[in-house]
Amino acid sequence: MSDFTNDSIYNKYSEHLNIMYGTKVYKLPINIPVSCPNRSLENFGPCAFCGDSGAGFENLSNQLSVQEQISMNMEKIKAKYKANKFIAYFQNFTNTYTDLKSFEKFVSGAIMEDIVEICISTRPDCIRKEYLDFLQSIKRKHNINITVELGLQTVNYHTLESMQRGHTLAEYIDAVDLLKQYHITICTHVILNLPGDSMLDVVETAKIVSALKTHQVKIHALFIAKGSELARRYEKNEFEISSLEEYKERVITFLEYLSPNIVIQRIIGRIPEEDCLFANWGTSWWKIRDDIENQMREQGRLQGNKFGYLGGAAVKDFFV
Repeated sequence: MSDFTNDSIYNKYSEHLNIMYGTKVYKLPINIPVSCPNRSLENFGPCAFCGDSGAGFENLSNQLSVQEQISMNMEKIKAKYKANKFIAYFQNFTNTYTDLKSFEKFVSGAIMEDIVEICISTRPDCIRKEYLDFLQSIKRKHNINITVELGLQTVNYHTLESMQRGHTLAEYIDAVDLLKQYHITICTHVILNLPGDSMLDVVETAKIVSALKTHQVKIHALFIAKGSELARRYEKNEFEISSLEEYKERVITFLEYLSPNIVIQRIIGRIPEEDCLFANWGTSWWKIRDDIENQMREQGRLQGNKFGYLGGAAVKDFFV
């Protein structure tokens, strides 16, 4: 049974932020000149689903300073969404994949008025103690919250290998353990319809993320970015993308098995169609989101409905 106290069907990020900060909070994407370890490896290349520009299609140029990007985005967002406080979101590529001195400079640049949190997107195999020492120091010095987003995608290590991730489940587990030692908020990214994954993998991903007590989850649907390895496979009909109805069912099932304490940043992503061969079944992201939520309400399915497997709860009673 869910223990979030609103009338939502899942633990929504927007409501969580409003409770935490007492006002509307909006993420401001920041683009810094970093890449990722996969792209640096000769004869390896990026993850199979990653395009040339990574995941930051809304970002400003990384030639602008962090302060310039924040100021420009803040001005636009204040006018459009009436937000009062902001999260500085280092979004694109692997933001801890740079030397420590540069990392400190970029992150320190985000400490500005009305910034209540700094969020850093990275890979599980790029979490290093000296970087966390720095993040902990600015958290204490400036009384600012820190979130690290880890791109797990799936717990199926065969799929991780097929997607050329360059890490396995072990690195994710290790990263979560290390981040918890620093009391840093952890958000886990998952793609619930990767080629090779079944509903069993969806359920197991929810269970492992819950067992490790990650704080937040961001759910994506698979899109086929132009120029990616997955685009090459897609054009050769080497795999089939799950149907939209199957994706909706996977999201709902994932949420049912997920701990009700975990905050859901989103249940569907978005990307400009011109950058993709396939994106969200040609349907608006918000319509898919609304369909999932309506289906959950109609069927009485809530986040945490099937969260009964930890702490020995799954063991059948053998007493007669």
